Amino acid sequence: MCARRFLIFIFILVLLAVAGAFALFQFGDRVLIRQATPQGHFQEPPTVSGPDYSKDASWITKPGLSNDSSRWVPEGVVSTRSPQPAATFYIHPTTYLERDRWNAPLDAGGEPSRRAQLFVESQSSAFNAISDIWAPRYRQAAFGAFLLTSEDAHKALNLAYRDVRSAFDAFLAAQPADRPIILAGHSQGSLHLLHLLADRKDALKDRLVAAYVGGWPVSVAADLPATGLQPCNTPGQAGCVLSWQSFRDPANPTLVLNAWVGTPGLTGAKRKRADMLCVNPLTGTQGARAASGANLGTLVPDGEFAKATLTPSIVGAHCSKGFLLIDGDVPDLGPYVLPGNNYHVYDYALFWGSIRADAERRLATWRTR
Repeated sequence: MCARRFLIFIFILVLLAVAGAFALFQFGDRVLIRQATPQGHFQEPPTVSGPDYSKDASWITKPGLSNDSSRWVPEGVVSTRSPQPAATFYIHPTTYLERDRWNAPLDAGGEPSRRAQLFVESQSSAFNAISDIWAPRYRQAAFGAFLLTSEDAHKALNLAYRDVRSAFDAFLAAQPADRPIILAGHSQGSLHLLHLLADRKDALKDRLVAAYVGGWPVSVAADLPATGLQPCNTPGQAGCVLSWQSFRDPANPTLVLNAWVGTPGLTGAKRKRADMLCVNPLTGTQGARAASGANLGTLVPDGEFAKATLTPSIVGAHCSKGFLLIDGDVPDLGPYVLPGNNYHVYDYALFWGSIRADAERRLATWRTR
């Protein structure tokens, strides 16, 4: 991936971060809301207009497709392949930034399609050493749907989730019954992933290696009981959930908390600050502090060599009050840190190498059970 493409990807992440942080700017930027609100009202599309996940065209990537962007690895990383791969279902975040409709069309093409390819390339690739990767196209909710609590926004998100759920059912049907499953997402993708864990918990029983719910708040008390899953408490644990939201000191997560605390979780109970899940990608646990030496690699754009390189041992992290605080020699990844020192934009890039190793450990545990 050249530096220009990588930086474009980071720029897009900035815009998506607003969508991925529960209306982050809803309380501070009414102008943004007006400018981003989709035109008109949500219109339920005809049933026949939905994606057909038996067709290759409904997937960004899956085994057998040409130009498989999920096989990308950064400069200096040897591309390896497990002889008995797991299967990863990856849900990309918002890539449709227009306001002409509430949900992206499946045939949007152009920039939304290219952005989705970049997400598959730079995020789902963390799992490509141990798994085949399936990433569906879906009628994602438009950017503006995350800035509102209207009925239109609610319907747009529900439509997007219905597509994701249908894609997952097709994905699962294509897997041998004894094949381990990894789930991963970011931002809007992680929102849908959290609901999927609850709705398909029976199908996932005894098959889940881990669920990587990146860049989206999860309540241990109000969300996880509906999924039947536990937080990842040890680095070798399988069948558990990881969630992290990256900040740097001095951190101010007030805007995120204001939009999340008190909302109903998947169980119907209200979400509380004390129950927010944070699993450190560097340790695979909730409590341990990790120095930068534990980080197996941060994706850093390198303009001189025109490549995104994986640089180890520069960023440390620890969980504090539900958020992941980074430290160490944090590189200049770009000018897109959000208000409050929020590194949501870089949730995967900061820890790409360690996320890769984390998945390998959990799969090894799953295979011994």
